[in-house]
Amino acid sequence: MPDPDAAPEGRDDRSPRRRSGRRPGPGPGAATSGPSGTGASPSGAPLYGALDLGTNNCRLLMARPARDGFRVVDSFSRIVRLGEGLARTGRLDAAAMDRTYDALAHCAERIRKKGLAAERLTAVATQACRAAENGAEFVERVRLGTGLDLRIIGAEEEARLSVQGCLNLFDPRARAVLVIDVGGGSTELSWLEREGREMKTRAWMSAPLGVVTLAERHPEGEGGEGWFEAMVADMTAELRAGGAYRPELEALRRSGASHLVGTSGAITSLAGIHLNLPRYQRDRVDGLWMTRKDCEAATLRLRGLGAEGRAAEACIGPNRADLVLAGAAIMEAVQRAWPCERVRVADRGLREGLLLERMRADRKPSRRRRRRGKGGPA
Repeated sequence: MPDPDAAPEGRDDRSPRRRSGRRPGPGPGAATSGPSGTGASPSGAPLYGALDLGTNNCRLLMARPARDGFRVVDSFSRIVRLGEGLARTGRLDAAAMDRTYDALAHCAERIRKKGLAAERLTAVATQACRAAENGAEFVERVRLGTGLDLRIIGAEEEARLSVQGCLNLFDPRARAVLVIDVGGGSTELSWLEREGREMKTRAWMSAPLGVVTLAERHPEGEGGEGWFEAMVADMTAELRAGGAYRPELEALRRSGASHLVGTSGAITSLAGIHLNLPRYQRDRVDGLWMTRKDCEAATLRLRGLGAEGRAAEACIGPNRADLVLAGAAIMEAVQRAWPCERVRVADRGLREGLLLERMRADRKPSRRRRRRGKGGPA
């Protein structure tokens, strides 16, 4: 399945929707901001790659530039749980590092077979590597063993890239948008407000709770009836501590002129349950509008299934059966803090943001070339 947080282990997550099918953009000038890649790629367009190593997943995306974004050539996602036990020990576990190394070696082989040039690959590591005492040590092991040069990025850059990856899912009529990126070890929130024809980031925060860390803190079966609400309460406390309640944007929220965008398996899993999908279908999930009641109903259904029932669901699977309700609890806490009626589901995020940013940078002419275009060197 294409969603990186929900994909069965080792599965190729290519999707026809990423190669065709136009999405409505946020307004004029947005055609190049979306990852759908509906326009034909120029003949001989270079191949680009983005690799995102998170707390729970290892994800790779390779694509060529197209008129309205890019056209996917290959993609891969594997659940590795690199951050397993990190909150308890402060270090990456040996078995978790071995699992992750194997997935990264597989990515390196795919990159080699596709002929992707090293200078057009952007590879980043997020919360697990930046929080672990031995995170940098593991990154160096990967570099020496696979040739992949991972850069550990900060939470602010992670939030910004996630926004870039789903810009063209913003409602063009919205005056404000809150983007929620639920990861394995952290959750990034970005508040954007319309300024003329563009959406500008007004504030952001990173909460040090993701699906892995929250699930480890609250094992299923412990805590009785209050187990789920305990997870919601923990996330609510982190939101309050991080400044999620923003009075300057409260009027916009109350006016109905704002909405949420959820990017990650936390929301795509709810969407799959809401749609009763017999198998995950990215073309039906990515861009879907859900109401708050839809999210609540999907969460109630997941809670009633039990661990075995969730593992049997095609949109969840055994690898995420113990994490999906932690993701639902995080979404519930965010929706209570910012109770918008609508949330748009994004099966896209950081990888797409990395690709779009790099492609745009390479399209910009150098200062010397711009001067020549105006009549020669200055």
